[in-house]
Amino acid sequence: MNIASPQFPPLLRGEAVKAGVDPFDKAISKAISGVDSGQVYYADAIDVLRAALVLAPETTLDEAVQAVYVAQIGLAESLGALAPPEVPIHFVWPDRIKVNGALCGRVRFAADTDAGDSSPKWLVIGIDVPFLSSHSEPGVTPDQTTLHDEGCGEITPMALLESWSKHTLLWLTYYLDGGFERVHKEWRPRCDSLGNDTGYPVEGTLVGLDEQGRMLVRRDGITHSVSLIDYAERA
Repeated sequence: MNIASPQFPPLLRGEAVKAGVDPFDKAISKAISGVDSGQVYYADAIDVLRAALVLAPETTLDEAVQAVYVAQIGLAESLGALAPPEVPIHFVWPDRIKVNGALCGRVRFAADTDAGDSSPKWLVIGIDVPFLSSHSEPGVTPDQTTLHDEGCGEITPMALLESWSKHTLLWLTYYLDGGFERVHKEWRPRCDSLGNDTGYPVEGTLVGLDEQGRMLVRRDGITHSVSLIDYAERA
């Protein structure tokens, strides 16, 4: 498919994967083999945006995984910039994206270790955002949607990828310069599940994040912390 190649900001580089290859898997494979930080792999498609960014953290995994929130903010700001102004964008902890109140994509992540106190050699963060429905009839999956169904038909996957890469890099700079506090302040109002009783991913009331980005869940009068690391995909 001949789609114009997306333009990436300085420090990031892009590479399209072959048809049928998952960019997230490709990014993990390349990270294991030692590709430089800042490489983005993406699918050359019109019905979905699938992309993955390779990072080389210089911290423990407990801190490095906070970059997942950065990628979520980057996606929300990108959609906010490209979509009609009346389309709300929210998160469902730990990994799902909502557009107009319905699920519309996810953020994925993996590292070469699952020990929070160890230093990962690499961290891969991926995004999956559906543009077109696989169902011919609307309303088949009322709790899920696509960008096209929400009035975002003018947006293309490559335009969203360009915007996501720029906004994510900007927020990575904010994060590296100022720590997690600014990221947390930006992320928190966008979290659709905060303050609500939920069964996903754990039972309880989601009351916020702690200073390391762990979700705080209140259940039976006791507050528990749940780490994003528990929801990382296995390399």
